[in-house]
Formats: sequence, structure tokens, C-alpha cells
Amino acid sequence: QVQLVESGGGSVEAGGSLRLSCVGSGYVGSTKCMAWFRQSPGKEREGVAVTSSGGAFTWYADSAKGRFTVAQDSAKIKGFLQMNSLKSEDTGVYYCSVRYCAPNYRPERIYEDLYTYWGQGTQVTVSS
Repeated sequence: QVQLVESGGGSVEAGGSLRLSCVGSGYVGSTKCMAWFRQSPGKEREGVAVTSSGGAFTWYADSAKGRFTVAQDSAKIKGFLQMNSLKSEDTGVYYCSVRYCAPNYRPERIYEDLYTYWGQGTQVTVSS
């Protein structure tokens, strides 16, 4: 069983930065993808960013491109989401998740249905 814990959320003003962390225990596979999701008030959960095993490839939602950076430790369930130039629309609960993916897998989107492990999330509030 994989367990995940997100941290690093908080309240910031627009234009500020936050670094979210994800640590976990358990075994996903020899190589894994780590993805970050956001659930904003009144909206469905959406994928924000994902990184392949070893960080060779990343994918970002349009809303995150140029502002967010995702990375993970290939040997552990550990990673972060650096969020800069935050906007009010970034407000929400952020979740990380992991799944097995092949060593040369290049994500072109986030397939949320493939992610089955979830933490409790961390709240991010951006005030304008």
C-alpha cells in the first residue's frame, strides 16, 4: 500500500511563491511518474503537472506552464511542485499521486484514472 503526504501549502498574495512537497511510503514500481493535481472550489480535480521517472520528461497544464516546476526523486517517493507567480485561480487543494510508468515514458497529458494513491492534500490560498 502506498501512502502519500503533501505539505507546503499556505496563504500567499498574488505574485508570491510556494513549494509543495510530497513524500510517500510503499512501492509503486521500479520506475514511476509523479503527478500533481488541484481541486479548486466548485471545480473538479484537474491535473497540473507530471514528471516521468528520473525527471527526463515533464508535462504541465496550460495554466501552469512557465510558472510551475515539478520534480521527483527517482529512488524514493519524494518530490515537489514549485509554484511561482501565483494567481488567485491557483487557489485549491493540491494533491500528489504516483503510479508506475515505463522508464522512457513521455507524458503528454495526465491520465487521472491511472492514479489510485492519494494523500490528504495541502491547501493553497492565493489572495489578490
